[in-house]
Amino acid sequence: MTTRTTTRKLLCAAMAGSLAFLAGGCGDSDDGKAVDDYVTADKLCGGGAVTEDAAKALQVITGDTRFAASGTYSTVADAAEELTREAVPAASGYGDICRLYPEAPVDELRVTWDLSNMPPREGAASEFTILSMGEEAGAAHDTAFVTFPCSHKEHPLARPDYISVWVEATGRPTEPEGDVRPQKNAYATVTHSFALAMAKELGCEENGGLKAKPSLIPVT
Repeated sequence: MTTRTTTRKLLCAAMAGSLAFLAGGCGDSDDGKAVDDYVTADKLCGGGAVTEDAAKALQVITGDTRFAASGTYSTVADAAEELTREAVPAASGYGDICRLYPEAPVDELRVTWDLSNMPPREGAASEFTILSMGEEAGAAHDTAFVTFPCSHKEHPLARPDYISVWVEATGRPTEPEGDVRPQKNAYATVTHSFALAMAKELGCEENGGLKAKPSLIPVT
């Protein structure tokens, strides 16, 4: 489990019982009901967030092609709306986009966003392979992130927000033996897909600098 995941869980525990806990998406489901239906990856999180390449990458990560249908409010559109609300008073925050539950009995993947009004100050931790996507991106065997700036044509002089999208395995996945690049590339591909969907949903100029395809060549 990454340090970031541990920190988030501690924050969620500390905020239990407050409005922030409800807004931060710390619960296991968005509507308190179990989901029995299983769908293909392209139908997850409101549809349109998982590209064909990302669906193949999810199969690399989970070994599965079908996932529990996302809850009513576990969509990119709802996450973008929540992020926009957070940006107005605080210019910072974090929240869930959705969670991915494979049909096979393995740990779920958590897709989240972080918002800051400042670009990343330091490079990613040594556990990540740095990739050339957006403002900063990195991938490890059990998590990846993509950070991109979000400015708007309607407000060209306004300082851009910086949004990070994360895809993280909950639990403690064991690092694969041998070449871990396929696993890292899979996480990076899924994260890029969600980051691009968020950038489009938010109307970020030039999609936050994100291309249609992920860049999986490590930065040297």
